[in-house]
This record gives sequence, C-alpha cells and structure tokens, in this order.
Amino acid sequence: MLHHQLALSLIPGIGPKLARTLLSYLGSCEAIFDPKSDFSKIPGIGSITAQRLRQLDKSSLLKTAEREIDFLTKNQIKARFFTDEDYPERLSYCEDAPLLIFTEGPADLDAPKIVSIVGTRKPTADGIELCEKLVEALARRHPGTLIVSGLAYGIDICAHRSALQFGLPTAAVLAHGLDRIYPGMHRSTAREIAFQGALVTEFLTGTNPDRPNFVKRNRIVAGLCDATVVVESAHKGGALITAGIAASYNRDVLAFPGRVNDPLSGGCNRLIKTNTAALIESIEDLEYALGWESATNNELPTQGSLFKAPDTPQEKLVLDLLQNEKEMNLNLISMNSGIPIPKLAATLLDLEFKGLVKSRPGGIFRLL
Repeated sequence: MLHHQLALSLIPGIGPKLARTLLSYLGSCEAIFDPKSDFSKIPGIGSITAQRLRQLDKSSLLKTAEREIDFLTKNQIKARFFTDEDYPERLSYCEDAPLLIFTEGPADLDAPKIVSIVGTRKPTADGIELCEKLVEALARRHPGTLIVSGLAYGIDICAHRSALQFGLPTAAVLAHGLDRIYPGMHRSTAREIAFQGALVTEFLTGTNPDRPNFVKRNRIVAGLCDATVVVESAHKGGALITAGIAASYNRDVLAFPGRVNDPLSGGCNRLIKTNTAALIESIEDLEYALGWESATNNELPTQGSLFKAPDTPQEKLVLDLLQNEKEMNLNLISMNSGIPIPKLAATLLDLEFKGLVKSRPGGIFRLL
C-alpha cells in the first residue's frame, strides 16, 4: 500500500486536494494506477489531466517509491498517510495538508498542547530573550507542550534549542527530504531533536531546500498547532506567511508587539493592528487565548535544575557579582572578581551549562 501512496505523491501536477478527489472517487491509491480506471467523470479532472494519468510511467514511479521505502526502513523513518490513524489530527483538518508526511523521532504530534513559535531570521537580543522566556514559562506551567518551528536561523532555532534546554519536546518541520539538513549549521541540533522530538517533512529524499518548499513547509508548521506565536518579524517574511496560514485554519495567532519604528516589529505590529493576531506580552496571554489552566507547581525538567549551587569559589564569586548587577561584561567581571579572563571564561561556560548564567552578544553575562 505504501508503494502506491508514495507513487501518488510523485505524480506531477497532482496536489493534495486533487489527490483526495481521486481517492474519494476511485477508492484506493492502487486504482489510480489501474489501466482500467476511468478518470473522465471525476470532478476537477479535465481531459488533459485524465490523459496524463492514463499515460503515466507507473513502473518508474513505483521503482522510485521502492527506493524511498528502502531509505525509510534503513533510517527508521515513519511514513504517515492522511488516512492513517497516526496522521496528526490537527493537520488532518487542513484541506491542503500533505498526503504523506515523514517523521523521525519519538515526539507525539497529537500532544494535548502544541505551539509553534516563528519569527525573523535575524532577531535582536530582546527577541531571543522573549522566545526563551516564553518556552521556559511553557515548560514550567504546561509540561509536555510540543514546540514546533522550522529549524531556520533566528527565532526558529532559538525556539528549538530553548525547548531542548527546558525539557520540552520539539518538532522541526523541514523544507527538504530527510537525507539532509538545512542549514548545515543546525545539524547537531537536528540530531538532538530527532532523539527527543521529531523531524517532520512532506518531501522525499533528494529534495533540495528550494524557495517554494519553505511556503509548503510553513503550512505544516501552522497546521500541527493549537496556536502560532510570532516573535519579531519585518513587514515581509516566512513568519508572516505562517501566521496568515494559521489564521486561515482558524488557529490562534499571537504576536509580540514592538516599537513603531523598529523594522523587526513592523510585521508583528501589523498582525495585531489588522486583528490577525492577538497581542502577547507573557505566558498569561497565551493561556487566556487558548483557555489553558496553568500547572504552576511543576518544576522545570531541565539539566540545569539539577545544579542549583555553585561548585567552586570562583563560581560563587561570579554569581554574587551578577546578583548585584543586572548584567556585566567579561572584562568587568574579571576586574571585580580578580579572576583572569581565560579562567573566568571557563567558569562562565560551566555556569551556562548548569543553567545559572546566560551569555548575550558583546560578551555580556546575566543570571537566569
């Protein structure tokens, strides 16, 4: 059955909607490849498309499908057809949802709570902090929430890494096949996601991350979720496309506001101004929009939470200094602590691993 499902997805000019029409009239994928099938009376199938379907090189399509199945089996990747019980329920409600999706990793794509977080590829330090704090609050108040994004630079990768840091599952939706990772700089994060979350795509192996694929990818990011949160976006960009798609699916859309003249706030402000998105300033706004009750007594399931106390006198000295100041740069910490910069850099790195200190651009450090 999977052979014919894959072969159906390979037919040129047959998108998800038209494929669903074919299946509803013919009853199965196998019937689409049956020479005896009559396409002429199916709504939406014109004479040219019907002739193309009759002239398909079926053996070539099925051979390609066979090679794809070998790859899926070898790499323990799961294929989910839109009629399968394990096809994500939220996504199944979207009329243009892909016929097939491929997933690598254990994440539950039908988790009780799923939020997508998207935004600019060139965020400010404030945008990164907003993203991190939102994910941290979700981990504390709504353990198990699945965080979905697109593995892109900027807010996307920040959302994924924050989810991993704070112990939440995360799903990365890709604009290419699972035989590659784009961008390559995020390959190590993708491996972590595949281990405790999921890599998701509708594209077969050999598919490059071409521009049109990113728009297709965005509809999956929107369709998998209860809500889409936009953290910094210019007037144009993929985050706005995702937000618009989510709104068309009647999903909640929320956006962090920004300064009127800030280029990276223009998109978010417009979403709010046009009532496409609700304004979000904190986790409480998301909870209100979705009707979620907070589980505030839960503690973060993070590695950092296991290390509450400093292990060395140097760590204690640094933490005491940062306790008195909102943030300090590396040189100032060295001057006030008397710790040489090479040793201080190693100490600060250890504190970051323990989840006690956060580094920011410019050699700035602050307490978490």
